[in-house]
Amino acid sequence: MLDHHTALIYTMVLVSAADGRMSDAELRTIGEVVNYLPIFDDYESKNLPVVAGDCAEILDDKDGLARVLEVIVGLLPEYLRETAYAIGCDVAAADGSVKPEEVRLLEMLGDTLHIDPLAAAAIERGARARHMVL
Repeated sequence: MLDHHTALIYTMVLVSAADGRMSDAELRTIGEVVNYLPIFDDYESKNLPVVAGDCAEILDDKDGLARVLEVIVGLLPEYLRETAYAIGCDVAAADGSVKPEEVRLLEMLGDTLHIDPLAAAAIERGARARHMVL
């Protein structure tokens, strides 16, 4: 079933795959988000691998990035767009460094979702703070 859960998972997979690999830390973060955030309370987490695989399959196509972004925007209610951006930032920050490809993808995602630049900066700062290590 394609719904807001699908859009949020596609967002996380998209960000994780931006640099060409999905790190263990990023995959762990995706699982934690699905198991922790209230928006996923009614989601069957056993479906996560299938939905993530579906997204990866779309991304393998020539116009995969554009198609995934269309799915995300089409399935997300406006009030969940900042949530999607926030979890995308968490995935990007999960492995300790945000790579240039991830930064560019987050910019595209923010533009696509019409995230206010000040809100985007605050969300990014929060993600960086949550994933800081010594």
